[in-house]
Amino acid sequence: MPVRALSEYLDKNDVNYHTYNHTPAVTASEVAQSAHIPGAQLAKTVIVSGDGELAMAVLPAHQMIDYDRLKRLMKVSSLVLAREDEFTKRFPDCEVGGMPPLGGMYEMSVYMEKSLLKHDWLAFNAGNHTEVIKMDTGVLKRLIRPVLGGFVQLEE
Repeated sequence: MPVRALSEYLDKNDVNYHTYNHTPAVTASEVAQSAHIPGAQLAKTVIVSGDGELAMAVLPAHQMIDYDRLKRLMKVSSLVLAREDEFTKRFPDCEVGGMPPLGGMYEMSVYMEKSLLKHDWLAFNAGNHTEVIKMDTGVLKRLIRPVLGGFVQLEE
């Protein structure tokens, strides 16, 4: 079962979603493989610190953040990957690495890679390492109200 606070949040916002179980997996690529979801449609949540402020970067599971591009999008002078000890208290109901991209639940800004919007549906971690939530991409976008931009590493 997804984290109770997560399902309550989605239900309160009248969101239609489906939950899928998968074998335990930690990395986004492992989750995609275990849940039989294309990496381009599994939205991974990476916690970053921009000028000392925590934020969520949401991008396809198979891609990596281009920190220079994300820094420009966030309009910050300093951007680093947040340390676990900086953010675990913000997610008391989640396993580390299993955080959903729902900034409104955790009072965090969300920056979303715009390439995710080309898919009809997206999946993301349900707060743990054994479940994902799948929902309509437009519904997810309306729910999280992200700042959209291109910030993944471009292939050469």
